[in-house]
Amino acid sequence: MQNKDTGFLGENIAAAHLVGLGFHILERNWRYKHLEIDIISSKDRLLHIVEVKTRTSLDFGFPEQMIHLQKMQFLKNAAAHFQYRHPQWKWIQFDVIAIYKKPTDEWAIDFFEDVYF
Repeated sequence: MQNKDTGFLGENIAAAHLVGLGFHILERNWRYKHLEIDIISSKDRLLHIVEVKTRTSLDFGFPEQMIHLQKMQFLKNAAAHFQYRHPQWKWIQFDVIAIYKKPTDEWAIDFFEDVYF
């Protein structure tokens, strides 16, 4: 499976997971210039900026470990632009969904809410 295909599959799994938890998906792959937010969702009047990381194995570590300082800064900048364009969102939260394939070929989902960058 190509990296792009893995990422797309992971984002589909993440979006379905969020909907199952009662979230409303507002945007997927939202872009501003070179910045991108994987999923923008809402729940209980709170805007959720969700970064999705997907891996087909844990050979190189857990997916959430692949979010580095530069990516965190990009997410903050992208969220600021989104919030500027949508001023009705006063409260914002950053979340991470890490998805990886278990040895049994099942997908594991770890949802990290309210992460601080």
